[in-house]
Amino acid sequence: MLAYAWPVGLIVLSNIMYQICTKGMPNGVDPFASLTITYAIAAVVSAGLFFVASGGGSLVAEYHKVNWAPFVLGIVIIGLESGFIYGYKAGWQVNTLPLVANTILAIFLIFVGFLLYKEAITVEKLAGIAICLVGLYFINK
Repeated sequence: MLAYAWPVGLIVLSNIMYQICTKGMPNGVDPFASLTITYAIAAVVSAGLFFVASGGGSLVAEYHKVNWAPFVLGIVIIGLESGFIYGYKAGWQVNTLPLVANTILAIFLIFVGFLLYKEAITVEKLAGIAICLVGLYFINK
């Protein structure tokens, strides 16, 4: 059970800090300039965690195993990060922007799961979409 639950806790705690940090970006700083710092720190910490977790394995050997996904993910993350930064600069509130974005994301991912991964679309999931849409209405009222 712990192996199933701890990643969710990590995601939630990290996402709380993510929203606080993103909302706290200074208005006068270009978002892409601040993201260079963000990802330089992330690269150093990731390399350090790799060596701790792997017991001193070869990072270069691991690089030879990658496919297209890490490269595209790097580009996608810049879109995600800059979207939130620009959203907050435009006046979105920290208690609204993530809810709206993640609700819309969840709805789209139901269909992505169906189309790409053959995951079932059930009556319950369709009801969940309807509830999410009602929630979006009330959140933005």
